[in-house]
Amino acid sequence: MLNTLSKDHLRELRNRIEMIPLIAEVLELLYKTQDGRFRFMCPLCQDFDTAVNLATNLARCFRCQRNFNPIDMVMTVKRYSFLQAVHYLQPLLDQVRAHARNRPHRLAPPIRTHS
Repeated sequence: MLNTLSKDHLRELRNRIEMIPLIAEVLELLYKTQDGRFRFMCPLCQDFDTAVNLATNLARCFRCQRNFNPIDMVMTVKRYSFLQAVHYLQPLLDQVRAHARNRPHRLAPPIRTHS
């Protein structure tokens, strides 16, 4: 990886690595679904008063008032430095990119012309 990280690369790490699979499957934090909402145990205060906003890809603990993006979450759970967290997330981003490349493209509807 480059010695300097571009803003675009960091933005891609934050936005393309989905929080729920990261929390549940990769970091293996305790979680539950309550009233159809995903709740996880906050790695700081160990409370379940948490939520994930799918639109912003941020997790929030309402008890300790902390927001987490994927990089922050890895730094907190694994006790990694920023660069260690970025290196940890890189293979996940590579998987997301590969999956996006391998998805079949939807065909656009045919263009209608008037004869």
